[in-house]
Amino acid sequence: MEVIESGIGELFQPPDPDGFREWVRTGKNTGMTDKVMSEQEAVSRLVQDGDYIGTELYGTVRAPMSLVREVVRQGKKHLRVAGQGIHEIDLLLAADLVDSLDITYVAWEVYGISACLRRAVESGRVKTTDWSNGGITWRFKAAAMGVPFLPVRAMLGTDTFKHSASKVVADPFTGKPVCLVPALFLDVGLIHVHKADKYGNCRVEGISGFVHEMARASKKLIVSAEEIVPTEEIRRYPEQTVIPYYLVDAVVEAKYGSHPGEMCYRYWRDGEHLQSFLKDSKDPDKAKAYLDKWVYGCSDHAAYVELVGADRLGRLESEIGGR
Repeated sequence: MEVIESGIGELFQPPDPDGFREWVRTGKNTGMTDKVMSEQEAVSRLVQDGDYIGTELYGTVRAPMSLVREVVRQGKKHLRVAGQGIHEIDLLLAADLVDSLDITYVAWEVYGISACLRRAVESGRVKTTDWSNGGITWRFKAAAMGVPFLPVRAMLGTDTFKHSASKVVADPFTGKPVCLVPALFLDVGLIHVHKADKYGNCRVEGISGFVHEMARASKKLIVSAEEIVPTEEIRRYPEQTVIPYYLVDAVVEAKYGSHPGEMCYRYWRDGEHLQSFLKDSKDPDKAKAYLDKWVYGCSDHAAYVELVGADRLGRLESEIGGR
């Protein structure tokens, strides 16, 4: 195909569908085995320095916060990161663990711009390549399909394309321009779900985001769940299983695992906590102080939940009923 135009962004994770397929065939346990473990064990075993990791979902919705806090706690370095996240990405940046970001947006939605991201990028410490929300999801889709790229029309004629690592080619059937987004294979995917059984069969309630694509684009997949349920419950409604067991390497039980973000039908986001961090993180010393208190100062997720407090979490659960 004739390449008409190329984005100027760096391709941090070149597509390798055959290598990914071979790794899964020879290096992944796809059996129906008990995969329940703690955050500490899952991250220690499955996340390595220099890995390319991804988080799902976006904003503050169903973010894998308990897993990210453990990655920070263990100080995994030189990470390359993809996601549509906010608070979890900021924690990784504040801890100086990230070398590059495939980023889809920089705003904390209604709360403003991320100071952690601004400092990291403007200093040159962290490299970024831009993608649209759809663009990065289609990259995961391509990986899940086992192909090196997907053709899309999104991003054509935009600065998002210009600062991406996509290419515009002439469609061999019509001759018209089409954008090719490269497949994105993850070393480790981090996903938080509502329910999972001990084998890794998972359910998500409400918005599914790009859980299907990312789960199938990850060499190793760590799933945290609000609750671990009997396999008999999963089998009653198999059509609700969005992630099957053979994709999962670790299952971690983490009630309130998305806090300070929200969990559809379970609890609302902790706006006071998020806004306090966003304000304080403008000062690097205060961002470090946040990590000292809420991450390094908590031995595990249970200690974090205790620090947040049962009363506060109860209020966040009650707020869901009025929305």
